[in-house]
This record gives sequence, C-alpha cells and structure tokens, in this order.
Amino acid sequence: MQPFDPSKFTARTKPLPVILLLDVSGSMAGAKIHNLNAAVRDMLETFRDFEKGETEIHVAVITFGAEVKLHQALASASQITWHDLDAGGMTPLGTALRMAKAMIEDKSVVPSRAYRPTVVLVSDGQPNDSWEQPLKEFITDGRSAMCDRMALAIGADADEGVLGKFIEGTRNPLFYAENARQLRDFFKFVTMSVTLRTQSKDRNIVPEPSSIQVKPATIEERSKRVERPDSSGGSSDSVSAEDSEGGYW
Repeated sequence: MQPFDPSKFTARTKPLPVILLLDVSGSMAGAKIHNLNAAVRDMLETFRDFEKGETEIHVAVITFGAEVKLHQALASASQITWHDLDAGGMTPLGTALRMAKAMIEDKSVVPSRAYRPTVVLVSDGQPNDSWEQPLKEFITDGRSAMCDRMALAIGADADEGVLGKFIEGTRNPLFYAENARQLRDFFKFVTMSVTLRTQSKDRNIVPEPSSIQVKPATIEERSKRVERPDSSGGSSDSVSAEDSEGGYW
C-alpha cells in the first residue's frame, strides 16, 4: 500500500497570466509615468480581491526604455509589492517582445495548466530597434499567438501602425489616451476584462469589448473627432472640459 500523501488531495490553483509591456522611454517622464504607476497599482489591488477558488491572477511587467527589464517577474497579484517605474532612454520594443515571447513559451514560467494569457502593450512613441520580426513571431507563432492582446497609444506621437499590428486578429480596438482619465479608463477596461474571466465558466474565453462597462477612448474615435468640422467652420479637435482632465500630453 502506498503511504498517505495529503498533497494529492490539494486542489492546484490555475494561473491567469497578465503580462504588461510598458514603454518607459524618456518621453514618458513626468506626469505620464506618474499616472501609469498609479493605474498599475490600482489594477493590482483589484486583482488581489479576485484571487479566490482555483484561479489566481498572475502579473508580469516588462519595461522598455534605457534597457529592457523584467520589472516584475510573473507572480500572483497578492504577492506583488509594486515598485514605481522611472522613465528614460529610447524605445526598444523589439527586444521587449522577444523577452515576452520567451516568457510565454517557457512552460516552467507559464505552465500548461495556465489559462489564456492577456498581454498589454502601452507606448507613447516609435520603436528604435528592429521590431518587425519579433512582432510577427509574437502574433503568429507558438503559444504567444494564442494570447489575448490589447494596446494603448499614449498621445499623438505614438506609432499607431505598430500598435495596430500588435492587436491584429483580436476583437480589441486600438485604445488611446491623451489625459490621465483616459489612461485610467484603459487600465480599468483591462482589469474588468480579466476579472470577468475569473467568474466565467470557461476562463479561456475573453469577454467581448462591448460587454465591458468601461468604454476607453479609441484611436478610431479620436480620428473621427479630429476630422469632423465644428459649427464654426474649424476642426473639432479641441478637448472638452471633461476630456481635459490632466490633458498634458
């Protein structure tokens, strides 16, 4: 007879990975990086409240600026103590994508029992390294191609073409932030999308963007607003009082 092993009767939690790829280049300095830190802290706090039963939300943060760095290794949100990001350097997106792909493909980091990861890319500029092949491989090959992907363009200088390619094949629009409120709304959207999955029967199914209560600004909406002339004959790209909260970008 085999000896009694209580560990055989202990339910193993299944991780739901959330991987953030965050631009911390020099152009993110000041209010942008301050509000990005605040948004990530809020997201982690909410994730902690939803870690129950068999599902744990695991979060990793890869930053790209003066260097590409694993700022936060993949870990349960309840175990993470957030350390604020600093801004500086260029925008080596290609290297960040290679690091993220290596993490996702490694089954010792993201185990086979894990639910479908969500990968979030946030940037306010244009890549300064070779990004085309790493991006193609990320969205078309291996386990990374099966991830849900979201992207946020911060300000008018963000490379909409690159960010748009990152979300190809998903149902998510390209989101946009030109002020602090819009950045918070985007991270609330990410938070709700992930937490809704923890309550779903099939946690690998990503909610339809239209089913999520928070409605962040999108590039498409911004383009329509800029192109539509106002009644005075000028363009309507002026920012309303509501939208101008923290409109420093």
